Amino acid sequence: MQKVKEFTDRILQNVGQVILGKDDVIRQIVICFLAGGHVLLEDLPGTGKTMMLRAFARSIGGDFKRIQFTPDLLPSDLTGIHFYNQKENEFVFRKGPVFANVVLADEINRATPRTQSALLEAMEERQITVDGQTFPLSEPFIVMGTQNPIESYGTFPLPEAQLDRFFMRLSLGYMEREQEIALMGRRDARDIIEELPAVIGSEDLQAARGEIAAVTVSDDVKAYLMDLIEATRGNAQIACGVSARGTLALFKAARIRAAMSGRNYIIPEDIKKEVLPVLPHRLLVAPGSHRDPVRIMEQILSETKVPLENV
Repeated sequence: MQKVKEFTDRILQNVGQVILGKDDVIRQIVICFLAGGHVLLEDLPGTGKTMMLRAFARSIGGDFKRIQFTPDLLPSDLTGIHFYNQKENEFVFRKGPVFANVVLADEINRATPRTQSALLEAMEERQITVDGQTFPLSEPFIVMGTQNPIESYGTFPLPEAQLDRFFMRLSLGYMEREQEIALMGRRDARDIIEELPAVIGSEDLQAARGEIAAVTVSDDVKAYLMDLIEATRGNAQIACGVSARGTLALFKAARIRAAMSGRNYIIPEDIKKEVLPVLPHRLLVAPGSHRDPVRIMEQILSETKVPLENV
């Protein structure tokens, strides 16, 4: 599992030059990237979400596009349009910002549901369709959406179908006091990002994913994972539990976590570490229940028996 560890360490070191003390979140983004998933960053303004995603894009040597979502943003503003080229006397397709390796959908919940849904095909199928014509997207491809969990005025909550397509929901949170003090005396983050080199390439990505595919899982650990999933489907506080897509997402995340730890097999601890980033945003809380999905998932996690825990 050396390739996966080297892959992760390079990105952590590179992005860590811009964002201080957030290695855990960066590591989770790397897991999403290796799994081919997408990230929803939910946090207050000014915590460094955009800077971190820019640094990540630089680290993987990919094209980066930022889209500021607003109520008047149209689906064609994301996907692109056909325009009439008078010189060529024909219609030509002009690609939208979704044609990039790393797409930052900033304040994604400020766009209308129609525009939000324009991302669904791109996120799931790695392609977009315009005027009946299908265009494949670049590889690798990752969408990173951000939203402010506090301010709800003028926002449109993401539909459950789109939330389910985000591999993880993460939060940066505030820096530690010492880290924020250190931030005051250094260069501007934009200048640091401009000088960041690409530390991995397509060959590194393929090698890492090849190692991840070799990670195995025992029947007992599979059963433990399914116990957690099924507990969300039979819980009175939850109207709609985790889907099969969520099951596969948790399995993929645990497999990558195992590879990062230098193992070629999954242990229950790998699953437990990935449950909260991967599952709570997929839960639909039952009407009348005011509990936070994260708290519900924590309770399920604490009540589910871990294999061999009494050995």
